[in-house]
Amino acid sequence: MADDTPRYRLQIIDSLAEVDAADWDALAATAGCLLSHAFLHGLEATGCVGEGTGWLPRHVLLRDEADGSLAGAVPLYLKGHSYGEYVFDWAWAEAYERHGLRYYPKWLSAIPFTPVGGTRLLARDTATRDALARALPAIAEESRLSSLHVLFPREDEARALAEAGCMLRADTQFHWRNAGWSGFEDFLASLSQPKRKKIRAERRKVQEAGVSTRVVSGGQITPEQWAFFYTCYAATYRLRGNDPYLTPDFFTHLGQALPEHCVMALAERDGRQIAACLLLSDIVEGERRLYGRYWGAVADVPCLHFELSYYTPIAWAIAQGVSVIEGGAQGEHKLARGFLPVPTRSAHWLAHPAFAQAVEDFLERESRGVEAYVAELGGHSPFKHGA
Repeated sequence: MADDTPRYRLQIIDSLAEVDAADWDALAATAGCLLSHAFLHGLEATGCVGEGTGWLPRHVLLRDEADGSLAGAVPLYLKGHSYGEYVFDWAWAEAYERHGLRYYPKWLSAIPFTPVGGTRLLARDTATRDALARALPAIAEESRLSSLHVLFPREDEARALAEAGCMLRADTQFHWRNAGWSGFEDFLASLSQPKRKKIRAERRKVQEAGVSTRVVSGGQITPEQWAFFYTCYAATYRLRGNDPYLTPDFFTHLGQALPEHCVMALAERDGRQIAACLLLSDIVEGERRLYGRYWGAVADVPCLHFELSYYTPIAWAIAQGVSVIEGGAQGEHKLARGFLPVPTRSAHWLAHPAFAQAVEDFLERESRGVEAYVAELGGHSPFKHGA
C-alpha cells in the first residue's frame, strides 16, 4: 500500500523577504491582517524587529517535498529579552540567572508588540498544523536554547502544541462584544445604573473641557494625522521612561500597505488636535473585529483616555456593525466599561528538566488562580442582571 503521509522540507528564513508574499498570504487568508506578509515584513523593513532590537526573525517554513509548495509557516523570532510580549516570563528568566543559567536568547512565536489571539501555525490543513506543532519544540531542543514560547494561539493549536510536549498557560483579557445595540445610548441602557452613571460622568468631563472626538479610517487618514498620531504614541512611552517600540516609518508603511484596516480616533480642542488612538479593523473567521492598539495625548484632560480608547470606538463599532473590540492586554478597569473577561492561552517548552517541572507546577497553580479570578469577575458584570 502506498504511503500517502505528507512529507515536508523544513526551512528557517531570516526575513519574510525570502518568501513570496502571495504564498504566505494564501496560508494566512483567514488569520487576519496582523499575520499578513505586509504587516510582519513591514516590521522588519522599518527597523521595528531585526538586528539591535532583540527580535531576530527566524521564520519557519514547511514546504511540500513533492512539489516545493508552501504548506505551512510560523512567525518565529529569537528574543534577546522579554519586552513587547504581554505574556510575562521575567520571573523565569531571573530564576535561570540565579542558578547561573542562560535564559536569553529564547524562541518566540508571536505577533510582535501585539497581544491579539489567533492563528500562529499557518497551515494548509490539520496534518500540516500538527507537523508545525511538532517542529517548534524540535527546533528549540536542537538549538540548545533555553525555551520556546508561542503566545496567544488558537485553542486547537494550543492542543496540538501540548501534544508535542509544550506546557499551556492560561490568562485573561477583556473584550467588548456587540449585542446588536442601535447606538451608544442603547448600549448604555444595557448597563447597570452605577456603570451608566460613571460613563456619562466621564464623557461629560471631556465635553466640558471643550474636547470633541471623531473617527477617520482608511484612506481618509492624512499624512499629517499619521504624523500627529506618532507624536502621541511616542509621548506615551516616553512618559514612562521608555523608547517606543515602533518607528514612524512603520506607521507610514501601515497606512500605505494596509489602509483598509486602519481606524484612528482623534480628539480636538479649539481647532487643535490633542490626542489620538489607533485601532485596526479586520474580519477574522467571518467576524468583524476592532483591535485597540495605541493611544497618546499632548494635553492632560481628565477621562480623555477612556473617551478616545473606549467610548468613541464603541460608538463607531456599533455604527459600523463591528462584532468585537479587543482592548489589548490586562486592564480590569475595562470591565466597568462593558468589556467582559475572555480566556487567552500560551504554550511553553523549557529545555532544563528541573525548571520545566517547576514551571509546570507553577502553571497548574496559576491556572487555578485564573479560574478563580474569572469566576469572581463574573459576579461583577457591568450589565443589568439577565442582560
